[in-house]
Amino acid sequence: MSTKLAISIATALILSYMSLTANAVDKTPDEMVREAKWAIKEISVGEVKRMIEADKSIVILDVRDRDEFETGHIPRAINLSRGMLEFKVTLMIPEKSAKVVVYCGIDLRGPLATKTLNDLGYRNAVNMIGGLKSWKEAGYPLQK
Repeated sequence: MSTKLAISIATALILSYMSLTANAVDKTPDEMVREAKWAIKEISVGEVKRMIEADKSIVILDVRDRDEFETGHIPRAINLSRGMLEFKVTLMIPEKSAKVVVYCGIDLRGPLATKTLNDLGYRNAVNMIGGLKSWKEAGYPLQK
């Protein structure tokens, strides 16, 4: 391999790496949520309610922090904070083919968590649009 070719390849690799890292650093949280929403499947609170009533095997995953969860959550929901998701999800949901409905408070952490679950191989994980706020607005029950 010629020196010029080796230098060209090395330069291209360095520039590609710099471009990738610059893009990651330049994203705002809103952009990250928008990108996650584009990449995942989302369902309405009405669809979630019907799914819960029809299928007892569905996992309802609340990704809010524990103190938020304790103030009220969707019945049957399990709690796994967004910050610990990658580290504990396989312990709480070992079956990657499980149907998982993810939600948070106002639909910011939920899409990010759903994307993470999909990236980890949970292909049947979906985000509930609007989070718990929309669930409450629909008049659906909460559990404490």
